[in-house]
Amino acid sequence: MTDRLLDMLREHSFRRGTFTLSSGKTSDFFIDCKPTVLRAHGHVLVGAALMDAALQLAPELVAVAGVELGGCSLASAVAYASVGRGRPLDAVYVRKSQKGHGTQKLLEGAAHLSPGAGLVVLEDTITTGGSTLRAVAQIREAGLTVAGVVSVVDRLEGGREALDDAGVPYVSLYTRTDFMGEGASS
Repeated sequence: MTDRLLDMLREHSFRRGTFTLSSGKTSDFFIDCKPTVLRAHGHVLVGAALMDAALQLAPELVAVAGVELGGCSLASAVAYASVGRGRPLDAVYVRKSQKGHGTQKLLEGAAHLSPGAGLVVLEDTITTGGSTLRAVAQIREAGLTVAGVVSVVDRLEGGREALDDAGVPYVSLYTRTDFMGEGASS
């Protein structure tokens, strides 16, 4: 059976070259999920796939949280898919830094959630896990529960181990090997 989402990611999101990652590391490949996720079909496919993974990780969750910027469209895609399936999950956006104006919120869309409400954090790609762990901390500081993390792609560069060390359950839809094969270096 063909995995259409993976096909789209390979076609629109995977690039070889020299890239500096948000972690500061240099890599000979880059996976930018946005060109796939922001296409209509990609949005539908990623929403369904992430919803399935999030509910397997945490069946009782009430919302999904997307880390700015790449994770925001993922959270919206899951929220949209969830209504169609009769299992509504709200979307929350996690800012990387506090706004300097307005309400100065770090979390958008979380104000109506009950204290302790369970969320799954969504990421497009995970490398070291640093930005994900910062988002987890922000969500917990807001009085909510992080039931786990789901990413579209795990680059297999320490993120899983960092999340494991922090006691945060983690699953990914795909890994670097889905794009580059076994034994591929970064």
